[in-house]
Amino acid sequence: MSLPARNALLALFITAAIIGTVVYAINYLNRQREAQLSQVANQLTTDTLSVDTQFALLENAPCEDLTDGDELSQELGTLGDNLASAESRLGSTDPQVLQLKEQYTLLEIRDYLLTKQIANTCHVNPTTVLYFYSNAGDCTSQCDRAGAALSYLHQTYPALRVYSFDYNLNLGALKTLIAVEKVKPSFPAFIIEGNRSYGFTDLQSFETLFPKTLFATTTATSTASSTSRK
Repeated sequence: MSLPARNALLALFITAAIIGTVVYAINYLNRQREAQLSQVANQLTTDTLSVDTQFALLENAPCEDLTDGDELSQELGTLGDNLASAESRLGSTDPQVLQLKEQYTLLEIRDYLLTKQIANTCHVNPTTVLYFYSNAGDCTSQCDRAGAALSYLHQTYPALRVYSFDYNLNLGALKTLIAVEKVKPSFPAFIIEGNRSYGFTDLQSFETLFPKTLFATTTATSTASSTSRK
């Protein structure tokens, strides 16, 4: 076999090997992606059932047996963290991510309604904030900073109940909530103790939108957390 023929054959083998390696890598990554998504989906399904059962129990519990709801709030927080992890890896438009987000959104709405029901029945005054954001590109740095501020406030003041919603999610219950609360598509949008607010500048200005009673209930743990951030 002539030298040019051998070189051509060698080049063909190298090309085939490269293509084979790329195909194998793509298939491997796809399998890993599917396995990770399946794991997150299974965990979210289990957590959803757990939280949903807790809702049912709390709905029928007498006022004297109700706690401040921190444990349930932590369950929802963990569920939201798992969803955020899946969304960051797979993208906000992934069909299964959207399905999981719909499940989580329904749980948030139900918890919000339950919180209002307990407040009316048991004469307590929890501080709640509804936070509406958008993944459509019309809310970038402001929404990022608003989300970070809410996370900080919730960690510092555990009594604060934060509900985050993707405004453009195609979910009937969410659309009804938006209509009932009269939320405009201007992001970030907040409903804090029934009062609507739009836009975010800085944490200090944002804190003025909350009732002073929230900041008077700081625990030793949250104070330590706040100090560690300085």
